[in-house]
Amino acid sequence: MLKTPPWPICLLGCGISEVDWTNLVWLFLLAGLAAYIQTMTGFAFGLLMMAGIAMLNLIPLPDAAVVVGLLTLINAIQMLARGWRDVAWDQFRLIIGPSLMMLVGGYWLLEYLADTNLDGLRLLLGVVIIGASIQLSLRPHPRQHLSRPPSFVVAGALAGILGGMFSTAGPPLIYHMYRQPLPHAVVRQTLVLVFAINAVLRLVLVGVSGNWPGRAAAWALVAAPAVMVLTFAAKRWPPPLSPLAIRRVAFFLLLLTGVFLALPALLKLSGVSP
Repeated sequence: MLKTPPWPICLLGCGISEVDWTNLVWLFLLAGLAAYIQTMTGFAFGLLMMAGIAMLNLIPLPDAAVVVGLLTLINAIQMLARGWRDVAWDQFRLIIGPSLMMLVGGYWLLEYLADTNLDGLRLLLGVVIIGASIQLSLRPHPRQHLSRPPSFVVAGALAGILGGMFSTAGPPLIYHMYRQPLPHAVVRQTLVLVFAINAVLRLVLVGVSGNWPGRAAAWALVAAPAVMVLTFAAKRWPPPLSPLAIRRVAFFLLLLTGVFLALPALLKLSGVSP
């Protein structure tokens, strides 16, 4: 009589094909890269993960959003363990309420699009990523004074929609926060806290709706060591690059993955691709 294997082995091995194991390796590498860049810049984890997963067709996008949410929390806990004192609490309070409310709407929009037009969803995600990379590469000069409170509310709401749909709340909020006359550490930690709370709500929505992917925990468990190790490495041994140079690497990766994601979907929707 065969005995049930220990739970870690069963979790990762039961019913997983050879193709899935190849995908696990890609996911591990992708998570490490995304965690490293996120730790250095305060953003890009969700965007890089979702873009890479979709481009390589590792797992369905709704499932990927759950995995990204779980890994976002791991990265955020490590970053905020000592950096929470740098959070811009006044701006955070303006952002978080609208962000959470609109995240609910974005989540249900994802459910609708995933059932009716998956190629359209891929195209939309690609366009969002391309727009984010171009937007961020402009590197606008910081304002002389903080923006008015309503602008933080709007940025938070837009971020919530993207967070609900793709688990990537970054682009509008990153653009707005990096324009503020705030130290880099303050911007970085504020963004990380917002993204972490958004991830918690989105995970709750997935669980309540009964759409929790059966193997999400297994995917996240495989990628978690890469996130933890590379987050620690980025904090302990940062590369000999300026913050601007690191951001440019992230912008290039976003642009590249966005193009490779959006182009096939666009060709298929236009009838060029069979």
